[in-house]
Amino acid sequence: MTFRPLVVMVLASFCLAAQDLPDGPGRAETERLCKQCHELSRVTSMRQDRDGWNATMTKMAAAGMKSNEKDYATVLSYLSEHFPADAVMKVNVNTASAIELESGLSLRRSQSAAVIAYREKNGPFKSLEDLKKVPELDAGMLEEKKNRIAF
Repeated sequence: MTFRPLVVMVLASFCLAAQDLPDGPGRAETERLCKQCHELSRVTSMRQDRDGWNATMTKMAAAGMKSNEKDYATVLSYLSEHFPADAVMKVNVNTASAIELESGLSLRRSQSAAVIAYREKNGPFKSLEDLKKVPELDAGMLEEKKNRIAF
């Protein structure tokens, strides 16, 4: 039997109850596998197309979380159907929490903490150029994600 890690590390950080996951094939598998290491609420914050979810899940394979091929495929389908990329909302960098910055803009924890510290010290961001002043952020990455950023 082939084993693959799951999205477990990605599906973390909030306190979402399992009953809040949308009904459908894969709900139980997602809950069972992901709750082994993390809380489930990250599911609601991540929005990707099937290729994105597969890339995330493949990345988690390197982290060591195991799943059989059937559960992997079931959870991949569940996440793709219930948390699709077209559901992505813009992230208001002036009001977003750390986890919203991490999940909505794919920032590392240190980067989201830097954004929050910078806005607390300097006031609200008015433009992308203001956001680029945060030393820990890469300007090129921000340009790529500018359609997901709100002020």
